[in-house]
Amino acid sequence: MISYQNLIGGQWVAAQDGRTFTTTNPADTRETVATYALGGAADYAAATRAASEALPKWSAQTAVARGRILSKAAQILESRKAELATLLTREEGKTLTEATGEVGRAVDIFRFYGGLSYTVGGQTIPHDLPGNLLLTRREPVGVVALITPWNFPIAIPAWKLVPALLCGNTVVLKPASQAPSMALELAKALQEAGLPAGVLNVVAGEGRAFGSEIASNAAVQALSFTGSHGVGTGLYKALSHRMIRVQLEMGSKNPTIVLADADLDLAARLVAIAGFGLTGQACTATSRVIVERPVLAAFTEKLVAAAKAWKVGPGLTPGVQMGPAVNADELEGNFAAIRKAQADGAELVWGGARLTEGDLAHGLFMQPTVLGGVTPTMEIAQEEVFGPVVGVIAVDSFDEAIQVANGVKYGLSASLVTRDFKKAMVYAERIECGVVKVNQISTGLALQAPFGGVKNSSTDSFREQGTAALDFYSRTKTIYLDYSA
Repeated sequence: MISYQNLIGGQWVAAQDGRTFTTTNPADTRETVATYALGGAADYAAATRAASEALPKWSAQTAVARGRILSKAAQILESRKAELATLLTREEGKTLTEATGEVGRAVDIFRFYGGLSYTVGGQTIPHDLPGNLLLTRREPVGVVALITPWNFPIAIPAWKLVPALLCGNTVVLKPASQAPSMALELAKALQEAGLPAGVLNVVAGEGRAFGSEIASNAAVQALSFTGSHGVGTGLYKALSHRMIRVQLEMGSKNPTIVLADADLDLAARLVAIAGFGLTGQACTATSRVIVERPVLAAFTEKLVAAAKAWKVGPGLTPGVQMGPAVNADELEGNFAAIRKAQADGAELVWGGARLTEGDLAHGLFMQPTVLGGVTPTMEIAQEEVFGPVVGVIAVDSFDEAIQVANGVKYGLSASLVTRDFKKAMVYAERIECGVVKVNQISTGLALQAPFGGVKNSSTDSFREQGTAALDFYSRTKTIYLDYSA
């Protein structure tokens, strides 16, 4: 078992009131993975003070100097990839292949922004008068608060944290208590790479106390949050009176549309990967498949065959394609959603059962699940499940498919499977979401491209990832210089 403390002001410290908590392996809940200091109000206040005190010196450094630390941290993380991926799998539950890919993504994020540091700055704009200069410069926002989820416990902290640091901000990060180890390991790598004390502070602990600290402390000038819509909107309301920057990425109900001309083998494979991979615990996972009626039966048969063949088990076992739910509440939530769908008239075509045989006896495992006969107004077609549960909805036309896809309150990711180029382009124009995929899985993102949702999936203000992330973590100052006299 590993033991972690919180990082505050460059020091690894216990919680001020001495409390701790533990995490367990969802593939075998008898195994304790790590113990943590349980941060509370006093710890968050101390972390914010440390970040505020470190801000002047850190923000005065050049972007290139900050980028060198990020690049060095990338090398440190790369050297520990196998170790970190194993720990991630034990604590969060995803397969070792998925965990290794996620750690690799974090490494690449550090590497990307380290290289980008040579380009971060302002621009020179032509003035309309001779003897004048007009230019801009990027400046940090200040102390930034980050709240990150458990489902991507190293990639999401990285894609928030790294551009924040590059822009000269100092950071207080609260990772999800279900899987905090990766955020603390990122902090270790940055500390080893030479990040000055207080620039990054990581406190694992109570969410409500952290929200109160952000809402009341004038030093905090921005919040980036990924999590549920309910928590996100609560934070947004609590912070509205201070009018600071708030970036929220929240729920989703992502569709994959399968048209009659689609390659059905490809369609079934894409839906299975996007719906069952990562145990369905991804904000971009496919949870609705909207299928034109002429191919409904054939597609459903292929998707069920894929679900039956999907290998479920402990993430460290070679060949496993789907690990356990992250905790008992998530697992029961999946079953509750299936039961409600059946009560509403949906058909359980395959799956829906807990798996408890052999190596699965002490874990939180379930079958990948396919529901047929789903209609657009059913709760299963409207509300996020966050598990390996895919509902199949029949439609009569391409236009109806778009209408059904858009008929939810979320708008994060959407995919279309077709051979018709014109329909693909029309779909890209008409679909109401932030990420559009054609003949690809709804999951998976390019780190160099903007990411974010619309409608209730996001505040839809600033985008994450790529160069777009710099806009949230920096302010633009416009400078007028007259040298004509």
